[in-house]
Amino acid sequence: MSRRCDVCGKGPLSSASRSHSNIKSKRRLYLNLQVKRIEGKRKKVCANCLKTMSKTT
Repeated sequence: MSRRCDVCGKGPLSSASRSHSNIKSKRRLYLNLQVKRIEGKRKKVCANCLKTMSKTT
């Protein structure tokens, strides 16, 4: 199951987690995905797309 928005196609970003001693380790920043029923099908949609869709409809 991919962590990707079915509407805009955005996926997770990579970033660095910094410790107190400033040591860098890789981490992933995931999207705020919500499962919504759109046009009769269940889709994973990011919160940003949901906000935009509520403005246009």
